[in-house]
Amino acid sequence: MSEKARNVMELTVSDLSAAVKKQIEETFGRVRVRAELGRVSRPQSGHVYFDLKDDKAVLAAVAWKGSVQKWSVQPEQGLEVIVTGKMTTYPGQSRYQMVVDTLEPAGEGALMALLEARKKQLAAEGLFDAARKQELPFLPQVIGVVTSPSGAVIRDILHRLEDRFPRHVIVWPVRVQGETCAEEVAKAIAGFNALEAGGSVPRPDVIIVARGGGSLEDLWGFNEEIVARTAAQSDIPLISAVGHETDTTLIDYAADRRAPTPTAAAEMAVPVRADLLASVSDLNTRNLRAQTRLIELAQNQIASLTRGLPKLEDILALPRQTLDGLAQRLALGLQANVQHHRTRFAQINAGLTPRALRQRAEQDLQRVDDLSRRATLQVNAHWQRDMARLQASARQLRLLSHQSVLERGFALVLDEAGKPVRRADAVAEGDLLTLQLAHDQSLRARVDSGGAKTSGKAAKATPSAKKPRKPKPPADDGQGKLL
Repeated sequence: MSEKARNVMELTVSDLSAAVKKQIEETFGRVRVRAELGRVSRPQSGHVYFDLKDDKAVLAAVAWKGSVQKWSVQPEQGLEVIVTGKMTTYPGQSRYQMVVDTLEPAGEGALMALLEARKKQLAAEGLFDAARKQELPFLPQVIGVVTSPSGAVIRDILHRLEDRFPRHVIVWPVRVQGETCAEEVAKAIAGFNALEAGGSVPRPDVIIVARGGGSLEDLWGFNEEIVARTAAQSDIPLISAVGHETDTTLIDYAADRRAPTPTAAAEMAVPVRADLLASVSDLNTRNLRAQTRLIELAQNQIASLTRGLPKLEDILALPRQTLDGLAQRLALGLQANVQHHRTRFAQINAGLTPRALRQRAEQDLQRVDDLSRRATLQVNAHWQRDMARLQASARQLRLLSHQSVLERGFALVLDEAGKPVRRADAVAEGDLLTLQLAHDQSLRARVDSGGAKTSGKAAKATPSAKKPRKPKPPADDGQGKLL
């Protein structure tokens, strides 16, 4: 190592970075730069990081949150601007950068170019289509106004409404200039739309977004996308009254109606009350005149028709004469009817003698006796026929009854459940059986051994009531012994 190199002062990285930082800040204490905005980054901290560039170089820049909130125009990529600030370094990444305090467009041409590009984009999306526009209500009950509560705009609107047709007005206070203008205006429009009908705060029937005149930079908040999109999506009809007649912003294209001034917006919102009253009065007068003319016309028509009708006396003459004739005939008819009934009554009365009544009663009694005899004969015949049928059925029943079989010396064997025993293998040894005999007599017997193998063995019988007389052994009839 040379002697000259040995004499160079040794520095740490931090010392060298601090020295460079000091040198740059002292040399470029305050600078003003014209450039085009490149990359723009907005972290949650609220600071803005962007690039300043031209056709040959790029300069990193940062704007702190407090400064950004004061800007009327927000940085966007491609916008040509003039920025003012100071140069410094960022030792953590070994780079130099500019801390920007103010930012303004490089003339209205840059803003107009950005506005035109934004307008074409939103128009291509259909936000400005006439089919999206809503009709304004003829006479709104509630009017919502989005504006600054301290400016002359709200006073002009209220004064104009008072002159034309007083309505209930709700003011949503917003900033009409600065960084937060666009966000506050968009939130106000969305807030009015979020109100429920019939709630504690009445929902407006129409919204007016108003601001006085100003430069393009002053009105730039109403050119932001968020404002234009929120206005286009409003369910409540919206009137834009931003600036003077020559001022045009994006909200004017997105709104349902554009008013050249805030006062003109109030005129669009409500009709003139005096004109309405005059119109109603005029319509009422015309209605009365029309009704009067109709009545007069009807009267004239009735009078014309009346002249063609015959007189009342002529119309009633023939019916009256007919009525008189009928009245005379009615009196004669009543007398003839009475005489006819009187003659008929005399004839009937002459026939009502005791002898005739007696003969009539005898005839009726004779007829009753004849009917009674015929009925008695028919009943006896039916009874004899039914008795013969019943007796035949009884004989058939006795022939088919098991009692007749029991009388011939057979017995009916029943198990403990009272069911007939048909097979020897249906009982077991020790089962108690009942032997049903003729004349409702029975015996109780217990099986010594059951089954088909021991069917020849006798079962011990037990009398159920009194022991019957031991019958004589029957002759050998080929049936074998049961007991």
